[in-house]
Amino acid sequence: MTYSVQQIAKAVGATAEGDIELMVSGVAEPASAKQGEMALAMDPRYASSLSEGAAEVAMLWEGADWRALGLKAAILPNRPRYALSGVTRMLDKGQGFKPGIHPTAVIDPEAVLGYDVSVGPLAVISAGARIGAGSVIGPLCFVGVDASLGEGSFLREHVSIGARVSIGARFIAQSGVRLGGDGFSFVTAELSTVESARQTLGDQGDAAPQPWTRIHSLGAVTIGADVEMGMGSTIDNGTIRDTRVGDGTKIDNLVHIGHNAVIGKNCLLCGQAGVGGSTRVGDNVVLGGQVGLADNITIGDRVIAGGGTVVLSNVPEGRTMLGYPATQMSKQTEIYKALRRLPKLLRDVAALQKVVSKADKAD
Repeated sequence: MTYSVQQIAKAVGATAEGDIELMVSGVAEPASAKQGEMALAMDPRYASSLSEGAAEVAMLWEGADWRALGLKAAILPNRPRYALSGVTRMLDKGQGFKPGIHPTAVIDPEAVLGYDVSVGPLAVISAGARIGAGSVIGPLCFVGVDASLGEGSFLREHVSIGARVSIGARFIAQSGVRLGGDGFSFVTAELSTVESARQTLGDQGDAAPQPWTRIHSLGAVTIGADVEMGMGSTIDNGTIRDTRVGDGTKIDNLVHIGHNAVIGKNCLLCGQAGVGGSTRVGDNVVLGGQVGLADNITIGDRVIAGGGTVVLSNVPEGRTMLGYPATQMSKQTEIYKALRRLPKLLRDVAALQKVVSKADKAD
């Protein structure tokens, strides 16, 4: 899989200069790049290490003096990181899954597979399942009864899609994704200790400990087009209505979305984020790593929550949040600054107490 400098530049909408017929077989960091590989030095900070490698061509930044860096050719995008998405797409060797239906795959006769669908070893596709054209079902995957998967989708190994889950086109699921498990929904016969504590913000009252009774999940999961999910991420079925994820949303590893939640379009949910049941998340929302959203709250469009933030109440659109409990980032920064000053303040107060105490004794 090799491309000329000119081919790569054209594919990513960048300018190519120098010997544009040079062939590129891969990409590497500047210091470790071998001949035939394109070095990635998209920021001036990394340019100095180009001399440590053997690359003759590099992807640089707009306006870079590539000749002074000893290169024979360069690709100069106006937005390097965006150009990187195109380069990696061109040079991705994939997972090596073979096309066609593997003889060990189990496909129910009532399942419907579109044109050019690949099914890997030991995969199971259940009755009534519908697999869109050009999709790849990796080894040891499971697709449940009446589930649907849009065209051009790609399931890595060990992906599980439960019954009646509906997924749009071009879905990508990394290893271990689990969709359509029952929601974590339990109830007690009488008012529980948890409900009492929630109503009073702490006091459990006279509520007695009781056994938990499960509420079954009659809904499923509905996912839009162009959604990606990382390894080990999970989405629970809705109780009555479906749990939903909008078009273009990207979900990182180990993210959990609870039952009845609604996630908007083009959101970014980073590693170990958790969305409580029945919470509604708007469009273009970014949740940093380990962000937690309480259940039954609403997050407006374009909200950003920094890593480790715990959101316990509704957030208006456009806010940038941080901390536990979450507050606007500017306010949280002031709180952090005040906390750093707290030890000195306590020492100053202690010193003042000594002075006052001595003055009192002198009187």
